[in-house]
Amino acid sequence: MMLVRDHADPNDHTSQFRVAWVGALAMGMIFFCSPVVSMFTDHFGCRKTAVGGATVAFIGLLSSAFVTSLGLRYFTYGILFGCGASFAFQPSLVILGHYFRRRLGLANGVVTAGSSLFSMGLPVLLKTVVEPLGLSRAFQILSLFMLVQALLALTFKPLLPRGCGMGPPPPPDPAGPPAQGGSRWSKGLAQARKYFNLRVFHVVTYRVWAFGVATAVLGYFVPYIHLINFVKEQFKETQKEWVLLVCIGASSGLGRLVFGKVGDLLPGVRKVYMQVVSFMVLGLMSMMIPQCTAFEGLVVVCVFLGLCDGCFITIMAPIAFELVGPMQASQAIGYLLGLMALPMTAGPPIAGLLHDYFGNYNIAFYLAGVPPMVGGLVLFFVPLVHRRQQRGQAGAPEDPGPSDQMLPPSTVAEGPKSCSNGDILPGYTDVETHI
Repeated sequence: MMLVRDHADPNDHTSQFRVAWVGALAMGMIFFCSPVVSMFTDHFGCRKTAVGGATVAFIGLLSSAFVTSLGLRYFTYGILFGCGASFAFQPSLVILGHYFRRRLGLANGVVTAGSSLFSMGLPVLLKTVVEPLGLSRAFQILSLFMLVQALLALTFKPLLPRGCGMGPPPPPDPAGPPAQGGSRWSKGLAQARKYFNLRVFHVVTYRVWAFGVATAVLGYFVPYIHLINFVKEQFKETQKEWVLLVCIGASSGLGRLVFGKVGDLLPGVRKVYMQVVSFMVLGLMSMMIPQCTAFEGLVVVCVFLGLCDGCFITIMAPIAFELVGPMQASQAIGYLLGLMALPMTAGPPIAGLLHDYFGNYNIAFYLAGVPPMVGGLVLFFVPLVHRRQQRGQAGAPEDPGPSDQMLPPSTVAEGPKSCSNGDILPGYTDVETHI
């Protein structure tokens, strides 16, 4: 709302569309950069990647405080902060796989629930303290949080595997290893294949899961971003719109803790059914928003929105570990977030454009509920495809499940390993051996 007041033009019907791109671009960059973050995480380690990303995000927020044009904020907040937040966010998911296996869902829920605490506290802070100071001061105060995150990321200490014998071996290259005297192009391709591991797309269940999630997020963030503007238009007399944000944050935090524990109780890929239910309910709640004629009805809707968000966020990393195993989980998470980038970025601005065209948010919320439902239907087939593949491999010797491979057995260290990306625990790098 502070951005809208600073940059919205009442005579320009596309002003909300343009202003919405600031936040949507930042959210999109967080996910768009994820495949590159996976490469950095595997090459430089979780600690260096997270500290560097948080520092860049700090610079982006701080510089946003000193610019006034919307175009510059596209860069400082949308791109600079978004990229830095991406490099700071993803290693926090990967590092958990170094310490937990049976209770990875609960651990992920406890960690991600911390963001819900800030979701509950920030609206009150912004409303009572920061908003009177102006948008510039708001960016300066928020930049301090990123500086603290950079310091906290120094605690990311990977558990070092003693060997590279975990996980499936890389598929043989039909062209063979590049010759020493090969061209720069062939050497560059060899390096790209080494760092950008595409083996996760060989897993059919992962491809179906990634496509379903990418479809669902087209309308996923529309209620969260445009809900406050909807309240200001529909309930002009109320001054308690911040209560909705607190409800979303509180229920999301509760959902992350509860559904993280529930996810640990569901074996294998059955965890996907939790995302199916969360997407279906989220799509239904998005369509219910225009039907709410009382503010209390919106409070109930926001509670369910928060629970769905908590379930989706908490169970995402455990599903990736189940589908592709711990050795390729970093790449799997990175590519999934990268596929989510375009639809997640486009959803809120499209909703803003529909609002400017129709004069209200009704059509925007109705249409925003369709993609999560379609994505939920697609995800429903992931366990079915997995079960069919297991029947086809019934005669093959059974391999240990991903949960049993989470941490490597202790063996004698034999010096630095030159393993290709995905063959060792994600986020581990020999560069950090001395730390």
